[in-house]
Amino acid sequence: MKVVAFNGSPRKDGNTQHALKVTGGEIVKAGIEFAIINVGNKNIRGCMECGACRKNKNERCVINDEVNDWIHKMKEADGILLGSPVHYAGISGTLKSFLDRAFYVTSSNNYMLRNKIGAAVVALRRSGGTSAFDALNHYLLYSGMIIATANYWNIIYGRDPGEAVKDEEGNQIMRILGRNMAWLLQVLAAGKARVDPVPTESKTYTNFIR
Repeated sequence: MKVVAFNGSPRKDGNTQHALKVTGGEIVKAGIEFAIINVGNKNIRGCMECGACRKNKNERCVINDEVNDWIHKMKEADGILLGSPVHYAGISGTLKSFLDRAFYVTSSNNYMLRNKIGAAVVALRRSGGTSAFDALNHYLLYSGMIIATANYWNIIYGRDPGEAVKDEEGNQIMRILGRNMAWLLQVLAAGKARVDPVPTESKTYTNFIR
């Protein structure tokens, strides 16, 4: 089993990275492979809403950059962890560009991430954490993923790199999240041999204006 984490911070060694490492440390302790991919320090453009990924069904975005490699890693993984700093009470712009494209591709190709384990974490100086956390969860929920939880919202505090180490409650949240995520992965792996998966249905679209 493996979990892939995506760090949306422009500071690849900042507080978001710390949160992901703390969570990932518990996942590794459970014998599960864990890797972090830094997205926030890359030059990633947003979705063009061309619909080619839905039409072509080739599990790729027509913009040929790192995003397609990352989509493949998401498909291979059993769990996906999203991490972002808080920018204007939302997630980082580069991470949003990546997530918009990646999740459009995965949902347009038979909901590739359905029933994988997902979780999100955010790091911030003061406020806007819950709205950014909510924004990350939108991607996981829309994709039909199973959400891992902790004992509070998955938020850690710190402005300058390294400050999040001092947030004792935030670090506990990340540790509990990592253990819960590992447990869910193990339960899901054990259950697959005994319980048939829920059959899928084609997506129904209803527009409000006709």
